[in-house]
Amino acid sequence: MVSFGEDVHLKTSGEGDVKDITALVAGVVTRSGIGGGIVCVSVVGSTASVTTVEFEPGLVKDLGEAAERLFPRGLEYDHHRRWGDGNGHSHVRASFLGPGITLPVREGKPVLGTWQQIVLMEFDPRPRERTVAVQVVGD
Repeated sequence: MVSFGEDVHLKTSGEGDVKDITALVAGVVTRSGIGGGIVCVSVVGSTASVTTVEFEPGLVKDLGEAAERLFPRGLEYDHHRRWGDGNGHSHVRASFLGPGITLPVREGKPVLGTWQQIVLMEFDPRPRERTVAVQVVGD
């Protein structure tokens, strides 16, 4: 059993920004030299999430609209009342989606469907510099 990890760094433009990080994650898997196992991908922070989607403009728009319906910006969040930073909804959205995913690795690549990409979803209202921790474990 071998373990290999790297951090991936990227900038977001703020709430609603969705970045396709599939190639970045696949690059870490390739550099790991691990042919079979798992890859864990997790954003460091509490106002963004990592998931998989079909990365196309219509779905990106749909996801943003769904997040607004489920966890509206305009509600009074206790987090905002306490800190005054206007991102209570961002924390709630990220908490429900979660910080990361785990995928199988086969033949030195993350296992993904034809229309499935790994994405970072930014929920914070401000532009952010994000770190995504990628850990590959296997043989």
